Amino acid sequence: MRYVHTNLIAKDWRSLSNFYQKVFGCKPIGHQRDLSGKWIEDITGIKNARITGEHLLLPGYKDNGPTLEIFSYNDAVDNEKQINSCGFSHIAFEVQNMENTVSLLKKEGGSVLGEIVTKDYGEAGTGTFVYAKDIEGNIIELQSWVKNAP
Repeated sequence: MRYVHTNLIAKDWRSLSNFYQKVFGCKPIGHQRDLSGKWIEDITGIKNARITGEHLLLPGYKDNGPTLEIFSYNDAVDNEKQINSCGFSHIAFEVQNMENTVSLLKKEGGSVLGEIVTKDYGEAGTGTFVYAKDIEGNIIELQSWVKNAP
């Protein structure tokens, strides 16, 4: 058994894919998808469903690593996700430089939810964290770690 992918349904899959490529270095893998027909209707339970998008290889993984699947439906339902909503809450990226990543995220149209916070976890090191949103409001956790001196 292995973990395969996480799916994000986007209003505009191309723009959201570009955001994750520019800010986090994700890379398109495989071919772009344009899926429709009875089999898509059957698997989704949505009449006349059409799904377009692509898979992005997540940073830090080889070509067979888990992906971020970014798709758009021809008839998507829009709802705003909150940090304390039930269900899947966010995806997390470990970044080398918190300030640079936050700056790039904002430049590319994302936003920050709270403040950047640093917490000492003893032997595990010191972590710096912030929650943010991508250009479509999906929640992202950014974290950066420094080993504590022995």
